[in-house]
Amino acid sequence: MRSKRRHFRPGPDPAFPWLSEHERFAFPRPEEAGGSVVAVGGNLSPGMLLSAYEQGIFPWYNPEDPLIWQSPDPRFVIFPQKLRVSSSMKKLLKRGDFEIAFDRDFPAVIRGCAEIYREGQDGTWITDDIIAAYTELRRLGWAHSAESYAEGVLAGGCYGIRLGSVFFGESMFARRPNASKAAFLTLARELFADGLAFIDCQTPTQHLSSLGGEEIGRREFLSLLETCLAESRGAGNLDEADRRGDWAERYGPGSAAR
Repeated sequence: MRSKRRHFRPGPDPAFPWLSEHERFAFPRPEEAGGSVVAVGGNLSPGMLLSAYEQGIFPWYNPEDPLIWQSPDPRFVIFPQKLRVSSSMKKLLKRGDFEIAFDRDFPAVIRGCAEIYREGQDGTWITDDIIAAYTELRRLGWAHSAESYAEGVLAGGCYGIRLGSVFFGESMFARRPNASKAAFLTLARELFADGLAFIDCQTPTQHLSSLGGEEIGRREFLSLLETCLAESRGAGNLDEADRRGDWAERYGPGSAAR
């Protein structure tokens, strides 16, 4: 891998070694990056993705670009004590306007995130390669989704990756007003009640700001991430049994709204 974009084919490199979920790759240190781009190239194999998240990095690139690995400065996060649930959302969750489920239909959620129109964007960064890679992480037990259903139809949701006491939120979508908020807030409440240290939202959005998101410096983020992962490993919370837990059973649909 190199830190410049020249001479790279679009998307993942088919010649780059495929890493299993048990293999790791050492990325360049994000602290030494001149901007948000840490590296270019490689692939989206399970070991590469998990290595990236453990080092505070994630893939983010346009379909015509090579695979670009980024670590923004500042970083956007939500801490448990800062989660903001408006009075209207509290009423909506209490009424049960949406049926909230976890990991019921991850493929539909990530495709919903890819297909939804976003103002000011011509397309989506959630390419077929991204969809295939994160769906594989779901199969392996690392990626998870939260869904809002209205009359049995998927109305919105979000997905991301949990490593120990950190959840890395990737994207969300809504086909009905408040559907993505309902899924995200229910998930956040459950995870924070389960000891989650923070949710990584990557970059600021008005939507996430309204839910309590805030910016912290990249060095602070990386230090916090390192501490949380070390503590999780020490407590045995990154082992296979914990990772493969069924969130549908572990968190019970909508229990955080009660």
